[in-house]
Amino acid sequence: MSKFNSQISTLFIVVALVCAFVPVFLVEEAEANLLWNTCLVKITPKCALDIVAAVFENGNMPDPCCNDLVKEGKVCHDTLIKYIANKPMLIAHETEYLKKSDDLWKHCVSISKSA
Repeated sequence: MSKFNSQISTLFIVVALVCAFVPVFLVEEAEANLLWNTCLVKITPKCALDIVAAVFENGNMPDPCCNDLVKEGKVCHDTLIKYIANKPMLIAHETEYLKKSDDLWKHCVSISKSA
């Protein structure tokens, strides 16, 4: 139970970091600000947590959140996941997280198309 609470605490810290900072890699700062503000309004906080859990903690992605993810868009999804995966405590497994992110995207696109 203690390990589960630790993982949940880590998850909330990661989400707080995502909400507090603007990703400034591979895009100009003004573009990053626009992208960040655009991305955050397209997805519910619950689905954001589900996405983070699915990519970084082997959580399950509910189908309704797949629709939110697809509405968010691939660029937003990739940018946010890369930003989180690039953190010092996660960077050693960045390649794994990016693959899981791509797999999640493909799964959600297929769910979204069938809805």
